[in-house]
Amino acid sequence: MTAGRLDRGDDTELAWVKQEGRGPTIVFLPGFRSDMTGDKAAGLAAFAAERGQAMLRFDYSGHGASGGAFLDGTIGIWAADALAAIDRLTTGDLIVVGSSMGGWIALLTAIARPDRVKALVGIAAAPDFTQRLMWDSMTPAERQTLIQDGVLHIPSQYGDPTPITRRLIEDGRDHLVLNAPIPFAGKMRLLHGQADPDVPWELALRIAERVTSDDVEIALVKDGDHRLSRPRDLALLYRTVGALLDHDGA
Repeated sequence: MTAGRLDRGDDTELAWVKQEGRGPTIVFLPGFRSDMTGDKAAGLAAFAAERGQAMLRFDYSGHGASGGAFLDGTIGIWAADALAAIDRLTTGDLIVVGSSMGGWIALLTAIARPDRVKALVGIAAAPDFTQRLMWDSMTPAERQTLIQDGVLHIPSQYGDPTPITRRLIEDGRDHLVLNAPIPFAGKMRLLHGQADPDVPWELALRIAERVTSDDVEIALVKDGDHRLSRPRDLALLYRTVGALLDHDGA
């Protein structure tokens, strides 16, 4: 296993961890305000190492150990971070695993690199969340604050209030994927908890409807929350990725 820092070209460095092994390479894309040290990322890395599978995980700018400020980030910037890490640190076929916002980044990655992304796994995938789950749920007063001040702090059950910037919302509109067919021909697996308080599980159905691939399967966990990081949730993730790596799921 090797770790390093990747200059994306503007003196902002992205922290990454890579383990060598056979292809396809698993790439883990964290969620909004999450990083590569979480239970799902670390657990998947251990799973890959046990199999001798190549894997890359990294932190977006403004997240985890990477440089840059979180408030400067947008969907477009974080998607570009993902492409920079993939293009410069991996070769060959990829299985992209995206958690929450990482599911949106995974779709954008698959669209941008259709020749390389052979399979995509979404864990409580949240494409278009800046519009559907943030802007659309704001009160008129909150929208006015966001527009005037450039940032709105909303309560979070995971810790300190979450700062939402006007730039994040406006940039997100340039990267919406659910308003038209999603051109992806590979295998897609969507895992979602039906007790998810943050991203409605019905969004998985919308993704399946929009993607052009016919090889799409959805696994719903009735009592699963947004994180899906309990031992049995992680076991489902490993089985899902394993089945994509070798069709018998061994």
